[in-house]
Amino acid sequence: MKPTITTYEDVTLVTLQNIPMDIGFISEVFAKIAELGVDVDMISLSPVQSSRTSVSFTISDNDLITTLSYTSKLEDGTVKSIVSSGNRKISIDDESMVDCPGVAAKVFGAISQSKAEIRLITTSESQISVLVTMADFEAALSAVENTEF
Repeated sequence: MKPTITTYEDVTLVTLQNIPMDIGFISEVFAKIAELGVDVDMISLSPVQSSRTSVSFTISDNDLITTLSYTSKLEDGTVKSIVSSGNRKISIDDESMVDCPGVAAKVFGAISQSKAEIRLITTSESQISVLVTMADFEAALSAVENTEF
């Protein structure tokens, strides 16, 4: 397996805390963000423990003000927006991951050895994406590039 590794810079992580656990509400949030012309990339919904939850997603640093102008008004301000800008995303893509157990373990183990902090993880059958701080980016990327898959 020889995956393609792609990197992206100037990524903002947005976490909306205390949102209703209502997929209709969540859909409306992302529809409105799309109407604002903001491209959302990674999305991760926290496990549901009650009627409220958190959802995290990434956007370009350039879209932060536009996004916050909307999200800060959600539910009259009861939804809390937590943001972290200036991050980098590393994506590992390979169609052969579909039938290859343990790839995520290797990626996470390599990044762990580099001591880099992972901010967000999203996966599909053929892609693993990790968001890291700019300070940890070079170490995390090197660790992933030197992983034997």
